[in-house]
Amino acid sequence: MVRIDALPAFQDNYIWLLQAPASRHLAVVDPGEAAPVLAWLEANPGWQLTDILITHHHADHIGGVETLRQATGARVLGPDDERIPAVDLRLRDGERIDVLGCTFRVLEVPGHTRSHIAYFHDAAQPWLFCGDTLFAAGCGRLFEGTPSQMHQSLRRLAELPEATLVYCTHEYTLSNLRFAQAVEPDNPAIARRLAEVSAWRAAGRSSLPSNLALERDTNPFLRTGETSIKEKMARRSGRASIDPDQVFAELRGWKDNF
Repeated sequence: MVRIDALPAFQDNYIWLLQAPASRHLAVVDPGEAAPVLAWLEANPGWQLTDILITHHHADHIGGVETLRQATGARVLGPDDERIPAVDLRLRDGERIDVLGCTFRVLEVPGHTRSHIAYFHDAAQPWLFCGDTLFAAGCGRLFEGTPSQMHQSLRRLAELPEATLVYCTHEYTLSNLRFAQAVEPDNPAIARRLAEVSAWRAAGRSSLPSNLALERDTNPFLRTGETSIKEKMARRSGRASIDPDQVFAELRGWKDNF
């Protein structure tokens, strides 16, 4: 059994901490800074950090990698991108890796960056570590990819099993749901989720992980095929009709300035 906990970092990042009690081995996902992980190791003697998983090259996801690697000897896994230093195993789409006795499939999901990857563990309880591609009720900004690339990446993730737990790396859920409600003001699932997450955040509770069933019901970026969304985005674009990638592009542009 592997336990997954969140280590807060910076203002709204999470470093995901995977723990295998039987071996007392650890893995972390996207350590933007080393201090939270080193503090955890100091407070829990006898544990060994064996693996560091990276989804993309942004500093708030890799800033702690080199320090952790030097301090622990952990193996670093990440996308095939020269901007990520100290990677021991550079990963490609479809490859399978073993971490803490769990098999993960690598999914290339470009859009936020050109080389972004996600890690999917297909089991009775599936897990998805998706970095900044899919957020709870939202998605990442397009820094290097095109709207079409990001839309296809999200569609790929949306096809995973609905029970999949979604471990993204930012606490953006509340602001994302406010946008989702602006897009679909008559969607009762969004209203329920907004009330729930508002209460959680007021109590200091994380909104993550999410799951794909919930995302399909409440995340506008996974709902570009809904008639009401297509019609609203067509009106915003000034066209009679637009294709699915254009629907996504209009949504992402609206969110960028929301």
